Amino acid sequence: MVCAYVLVTTKSGAEKEVLDALKKSPNIKIAKIVYGEYDIIAKIEVRDITALNEYLLTHFRQISGIEKTVTLIVAT
Repeated sequence: MVCAYVLVTTKSGAEKEVLDALKKSPNIKIAKIVYGEYDIIAKIEVRDITALNEYLLTHFRQISGIEKTVTLIVAT
C-alpha cells in the first residue's frame, strides 16, 4: 500500500467545491481545507506507485478548480 499527501492550490473561491469532489473518491482517506500557501490537504491510499501516478493524472488533477498540486509520498 502506498500513502501520499497532496497539497492543493485551487482557483479562488473553489475550495469547498474541490473539497466536496475529493471526498467522493474512495482513494481519499482525509481531505481538509487549510490556511496558508495551499488551500487543501488530502491523504491518498492506493496499492502501488503505478496506481498513484494513474490516479493523480486521470482523476485527481482532472477535478475542476484545481490549479496546482504537490505530492508528498510517505516513506514507510
